[in-house]
Amino acid sequence: MSGNKKHPLPGFVSKPSSGTALGNSGKTHCPLCMGLFKAPRLLPCLHTVCTTCLEQLEPFSVVDLRGGDSDTSSEGSVFQDLKPRSLQPQIGILCPSLRGEGQGLACDLCSDREVEKRCQTCKANLCHFCCQAHRRQKKTTYHTMVDLKDLKGYSRIGKPILCPAHPAEELKLFCELCDQPVCRDCVVGEHREHPYNFTSNVIHKHGDAMRELLKDTQPHVEALEEALAQIKGMNSSLQERVESVAADVRKFSEGYIRAIEEHCDKLLKQLEDIRVQKENSLQLQKAQLEQLLADMRTGVEFTEHLLTSGSDLEILITKGVVVERLTKLNKVEYSARPSVNDKICFSPQEKAGRCHGYEVFGAISAKEVDPAKCVLQGEDLHRAREKQTASFTLLCKDAAGESMGRGGDNIRVAVVPKDRKDCPVRTVVQDNKDGTYCVSYTPKEPGVYTVWVCVKEQHVQGSPFTVTVRKKSRPHHGVFHCCAFCSSGGQKTARCACGSTMPGGYLGCGHGHKGHPGRPHWSCCGKFTEKSECTWTSGQSTSRSLLRTVAL
Repeated sequence: MSGNKKHPLPGFVSKPSSGTALGNSGKTHCPLCMGLFKAPRLLPCLHTVCTTCLEQLEPFSVVDLRGGDSDTSSEGSVFQDLKPRSLQPQIGILCPSLRGEGQGLACDLCSDREVEKRCQTCKANLCHFCCQAHRRQKKTTYHTMVDLKDLKGYSRIGKPILCPAHPAEELKLFCELCDQPVCRDCVVGEHREHPYNFTSNVIHKHGDAMRELLKDTQPHVEALEEALAQIKGMNSSLQERVESVAADVRKFSEGYIRAIEEHCDKLLKQLEDIRVQKENSLQLQKAQLEQLLADMRTGVEFTEHLLTSGSDLEILITKGVVVERLTKLNKVEYSARPSVNDKICFSPQEKAGRCHGYEVFGAISAKEVDPAKCVLQGEDLHRAREKQTASFTLLCKDAAGESMGRGGDNIRVAVVPKDRKDCPVRTVVQDNKDGTYCVSYTPKEPGVYTVWVCVKEQHVQGSPFTVTVRKKSRPHHGVFHCCAFCSSGGQKTARCACGSTMPGGYLGCGHGHKGHPGRPHWSCCGKFTEKSECTWTSGQSTSRSLLRTVAL
């Protein structure tokens, strides 16, 4: 077989072909060799192929034929490796109703020519040449020959099915035990003592069983067809949906690209405007400095020439004019630094509003922080507690007093004890990325501290400043209540620092009684602010110790 052409079974099984099962009448050509059937065999998948084509199948395809899990381990005939029942032998081919489609059947004898006649005695399909030879032989001279065209309307022109074990005998019996057709020789040999019957007698029972099985199979066919139709419909719907979403993506992307391009153009125009503005300021400053320099040089040259070449009288005569001119020039104020800088930055993550309905990012800023305009804010600017974190906020602004709106500035903060400048407190500066900075620190000891806040190595407005760090606040030992009567559940021994008492032997305060403050207060020290430091001390009346037992 190694030299023969191989036919991979998967390609044959997975795709509908011209091979036929018993229910597929009208197919006369092998799906593998595409020629007329020669010794056709029925596969377990109910396809029909030539015996020679079956023997040329790839070994691995035996798995599909046998339904097992192992391949053929050695070369040889696949057909021989199969069990006889897995492949029904010599099945007759169902042909079309001879409605002009009868041509194409091969002669049963020579297998080379097309059939013209059929021997009704031998049940053989013969070509013209073999038909003449059939008539010349003595044994077949009187056999009835019929033209193929006269068989129009017949459903089959098959040959008798012979026993594979006894080729001379026709399969006419059925072994009930082995569930397979047998011949007369079989029932006296291999199938001896097996129950058997004529095929014509058992066909109804087995046919009815097949019909019941077919009846059960038909709903599955319909369900599978419906499932495939749904899959096909879903696939079409999926394709349409994908195309629709792809169109939305392209539309969104195109719009977003246009918005980004327009935003880019705006940023570049803004950048160009900044450049022109800064260059104009530089040119104006340059012109003013050049004019002042020219006036200075003229005055210096005239004065030097007067002092070196002029007579005493000339010097004295022009002295007033020269002194006045030089004095005036010396009083002119000018900046030795450029009036503008090159501080231009781009913040790609900063929100820049919406463009054509799309949110865009990226902003250009030419602002420069002015330390003199920066502001310090917060409740902890001038007070703090030992071992408790204090914080304040630095708001950076430009020369016009507007918020910078961005971070990234060089901020330096120092918190130093006034009497121990060599032990600074660790500080943390958090950049909020919006022009504000949160400064926090935790003093370890009480005392006076000096705080420096610098931007670009310059003190901001209000820096340096002092902070008084007090001892850690004392917590309250009592309860914050409306009165001792309510918070204690009516206990007579419950006392309160407000000093109010109730008649009837109550030692604490009650609503509306003399001395009641008229608002919520702490039972331990009498303070009215809930978030406050307790001022009760051990030197107070011993009766105050009872206040700590009051609970809600």
